This record gives sequence, C-alpha cells and structure tokens, in this order.
Amino acid sequence: MKIAMVIVRTLMGLLFIFAAIVVLFKLAPVPELTGVAKTFNDGIFAVGYFVPMLKIVELTCGILFVTGRFVPLATILIAPIIVNIFAYHAFIDRSGLPVAIFLVAANIFVAFYYRIVYRELFRSNPNLTR
Repeated sequence: MKIAMVIVRTLMGLLFIFAAIVVLFKLAPVPELTGVAKTFNDGIFAVGYFVPMLKIVELTCGILFVTGRFVPLATILIAPIIVNIFAYHAFIDRSGLPVAIFLVAANIFVAFYYRIVYRELFRSNPNLTR
C-alpha cells in the first residue's frame, strides 16, 4: 500500500504543480468558453486575487504531495479545491470529468492512508494532553 500511496500522491502533486505553473506564468492561452462556463470563469478572474491565491495553494499542495512532507495537511487544504473541480466538471463542463474523478479518488485514498492522523479532528472531546 505504501508504494501505491507514493505513486498516487506524486501523480496528484505533479498534476497540481503543472496546472498552477501554467496559469500563474500564463504558459498557455485561456481556452474560449461559452455559456455558464464563460460566466463562471469570467467571475473568478474578475475578482483579481482569487485565481492567483487558488493557484498558489495548488502549487504549495502539489509540492507537499511530491516531496511527501505535510501530506495530511495538504490533503485537507486541497480537498475543497478538488470538490469544486469535480462540481465544475460534473455540472458545467464534462470534458475534464475523468481527471476530476481521479483527483477525488486520489485525495480520498491519501486521506484514508493517513486516517489515524485525522482521528483527533473528529472527536467531540479531543484529548489535548500528551
């Protein structure tokens, strides 16, 4: 299971690093969108701060996944982003749905692997003494 964990978190990390670098450094043109996808994209880019912040979080989490450092933290930080990626591709633009499904499955797999780390987060009366 450890080898599978390394492979899955590395693939997920490389995907986020690549996606973040492409957007942050404008290495590829933004594809022409129509309808709801265009409205959604125009909205998040119009805010100004949102896309750079999102991509910096993706880049940071990608680096953490690839290096194997703070993986449980990266899993929590990237979870809402993955949920949004999945929702976007499930309801607005189905072209990226296979990648979105991979990200959901990979993040669940990584979280399951580190499940013992999250145990205290789900206790109603956490043990704060060690």
